[in-house]
Amino acid sequence: MENWNGRHVLIVGLARSGVSAAKMLTDLGADVTVNDMKTAEALGEETMQRLAEIPCRQALGVSPEGLLDGMDMLVISPGIAYAKPFVQEAVQKGIEVIGELELGARVLHGRLVAITGTNGKTTTTTLVGEIFKATGRHTLVCGNIGYPITSEALSMKADDVTVAEVSSYQCETISTFHPDVAACLNITEDHLVRHGNMETYIAMKHRIFERQTRHNAAVFNYDDPACRKMAEDLRAHIVWFSRTQKVPCGAYVDDDMVMVLFDKPHAVCRVSEIRIPGPHNLENALAAVAITGALGVPTETMREVLRTFPGVEHRIETVRTLDGVTYINDSKGTNVDSTQKAIATMTKDTVLILGGSDKKVSFDPLAETLAASPQIIHCVLIGDTAEQIRAAMEAKGLHNYTMAGYDFDQALAICRSKAKNGGCVLLSPACASFDMFKDFEDRGRIFKEKVNAMS
Repeated sequence: MENWNGRHVLIVGLARSGVSAAKMLTDLGADVTVNDMKTAEALGEETMQRLAEIPCRQALGVSPEGLLDGMDMLVISPGIAYAKPFVQEAVQKGIEVIGELELGARVLHGRLVAITGTNGKTTTTTLVGEIFKATGRHTLVCGNIGYPITSEALSMKADDVTVAEVSSYQCETISTFHPDVAACLNITEDHLVRHGNMETYIAMKHRIFERQTRHNAAVFNYDDPACRKMAEDLRAHIVWFSRTQKVPCGAYVDDDMVMVLFDKPHAVCRVSEIRIPGPHNLENALAAVAITGALGVPTETMREVLRTFPGVEHRIETVRTLDGVTYINDSKGTNVDSTQKAIATMTKDTVLILGGSDKKVSFDPLAETLAASPQIIHCVLIGDTAEQIRAAMEAKGLHNYTMAGYDFDQALAICRSKAKNGGCVLLSPACASFDMFKDFEDRGRIFKEKVNAMS
């Protein structure tokens, strides 16, 4: 393990991961300064109470530029781009720049599984964690899923398993990150405001495989052309999953049966036995089987968890049925591809809430899906992207929409008036949430609160 005693570390960005990183580093004996452009008041009482328990210097409400002198390391939150001027200044001064994920992985013991991709990361990461927990092994589920790896990294033992959801933002600041099993679930257009183009976005995802060796496993979606391309020229052992065809190694579907193949094929369970619904969740289940199979988990354990795993909050989550209408929270549908997959699970007449903050992506594919989906009877458009979605829909000859601006209460009232008895209201915005909400979790919670308050 690295010697952290006396090292001068500046942590910039005090969300959950930043505070957690500060706690771990001070426990290791580092000299820590924490910084955020927000003031103590803006950061909130909970964050400040946690910071009060950590022996570190605080530089709040100020820019990080003047804090770099004398630092050995800069730890930045995932929300801070590597291209930021103060980050590049640190690089020029010879200060090592990493993220909280890289930091936690450096002190971690046990097996490390890393899962990336555009969609399905949280469901697959949670499912993989549940499968490992069912084997009786202590398992840490962390990363972009909302729980920092540094929260428990120091306590993990050689026989433990860490399952990390990894975003493209986190991949910008990894350097020694070396998972035993790494997986890319799919690649579709997303986060172009941050990365600029698809080539850079894909390159960021690819970074989780860079330090793997032939003793490690790299898991890819065979049905995704970008994933197949990404699998070329890697040192790791390639493992596939596919819901459309048999693969030489990994997980696939054969005659409605989920199969896993490493030394020889084994039946896991029938597709109909998987509790979480929809073709995209079948892909998530296959990915979980391939990942856990690569580390020798018995098929019996996989079967038990696939039959009982209920899914994750904010992903096609049934809230309640009122007046014959079922309300479904898919606030985690933060991009077009994710919402297209949510639409594919709808079998009844559905009113769909769309819109949010702009990621600079095209809504034409979404409009094509809406035109081909008779179950979507009306769309309620909200937020910054409402006009863009309206234009994409009208270009396809679709006029079954209502503009609700930034009024979420009005949006829900429109949904209630348009929904049919026996049908659904689906919140799956295809956009980020920052125009109207703190994050997608906040959006989902508010949706659920308002729906549950309906009389």
